[in-house]
Amino acid sequence: MVVAVVSALVVVGALGVAAGRQWGSAPTSPTSSTTSTLRQVPQPETAIWPFASTVTRFGDPVLAAQAFATDYLGMVTPIMGAFQQGDSRSGEVPVRATPTGAVTSILVRELTLANSWWVIGASCTDIVVAAPSSSESISSPVKLRGRSTAYEAVVNVEVRQDGTLAALKSDTVMGGSMGVMGAFTKSMAFTVPSSRGGALLFRTLSAKDGHVIEASVVRVAFLK
Repeated sequence: MVVAVVSALVVVGALGVAAGRQWGSAPTSPTSSTTSTLRQVPQPETAIWPFASTVTRFGDPVLAAQAFATDYLGMVTPIMGAFQQGDSRSGEVPVRATPTGAVTSILVRELTLANSWWVIGASCTDIVVAAPSSSESISSPVKLRGRSTAYEAVVNVEVRQDGTLAALKSDTVMGGSMGVMGAFTKSMAFTVPSSRGGALLFRTLSAKDGHVIEASVVRVAFLK
């Protein structure tokens, strides 16, 4: 659900970037990016979400994490934990797909663009990505390496570029299962991106209903 602009819109310099929701309000329902675009605004190098090409900005780290969990990760009704402060401008927000489910830690940082909160990555204990590393420059095919445990050992993987939720490539890797971690490795080819950056999304799905259980997300840059 697109949250309407409520009170004051914050305009940042000549770029005209606006804050797309009321800052500091409590999470109420899943949030989607607006469809209005500001194509002259570049995506911050370290930020996955929100897309800088939209007017959506977040003045609260939990709101940023909630929107990321629903819109980017695809969780249906994420259960949000409290913001856990790291340094003065960053931290993480734990989220579960179910009350007793695995925890996905969504990493957030406050950036100078609109003085707003951005998601820079996500991690979970059941999907540990060793390669590529955060902010690494990649090209096709990308070598995936790590350890995981999942139902029938299957971890779903997507290569995404900035500005869209559509995948450049979707595939799977096979690690461990039944709570036992196992190594995975795979070379994954993907379509040539039009953006300079994006992310690798690793997700496990529920055997019961196919919903997203947990995820790890790695920020990457694309070699041209």
